[in-house]
Amino acid sequence: MTLIECENLTLSYGNNVVVKDFSLKLCSGDYLCILGENGSGKSTLLQGLLGLKKPARGNISFVGLKQNEIGYLPQKTSIQKDFPASVYEIVLSGCLGSMGVLSFYGKKQKNIALNNMDLLGIGDLKKKSFKELSGGQQQRVLLARALCATKKMLILDEPCAGLDPIVAKNLYQIIKKINNDKNITIVMVSHDIGSAISHANMILHMQNKPIFFKTPKEYCESLIGKRFLGGV
Repeated sequence: MTLIECENLTLSYGNNVVVKDFSLKLCSGDYLCILGENGSGKSTLLQGLLGLKKPARGNISFVGLKQNEIGYLPQKTSIQKDFPASVYEIVLSGCLGSMGVLSFYGKKQKNIALNNMDLLGIGDLKKKSFKELSGGQQQRVLLARALCATKKMLILDEPCAGLDPIVAKNLYQIIKKINNDKNITIVMVSHDIGSAISHANMILHMQNKPIFFKTPKEYCESLIGKRFLGGV
């Protein structure tokens, strides 16, 4: 089932076009990894999908979900590291977008938060202060928060940036499990090409527009893939 379809999409900052002539269809259960050099429009594309950036031209159509039903994990910032809240409070806040006019969390939202904490292996950290956690634990908390916002799609912007290799590997495995077990579509920007090829079912390589959009196997065999992988 199609969830999002982009047609001739252009995203810009003033006169500076960052994404141009972009067309793409995302379906339920896809795991799309977006690759490309810095400044190639990857994060800007994510902002467009999230409604944080309006198209200069073209369209983004939401077919099988609403824009506010997307869970989002942004790039890690120094501000995030010092959230003055407990793990449970942060994860639970991911339910806000689906609560409508409700001004308080009910049993449903609390159960969703607890279940996602257990899924991410952070249930025992419920009462811990977020700022006291390790980098890997913090990313699990923020991923659990993003999961509380969706049943269909997660958008992840460099979720493992700055993590040590073992912690990053574990987090990638959790993301793949979410994709497989919950059939949640994953759209992820990453510079970790090895993990992208191992876990994604589609690779999008951007250079301000899509220059490759096929399977990981086809990417490895392509000229752009070999160059980006350092094979040529």
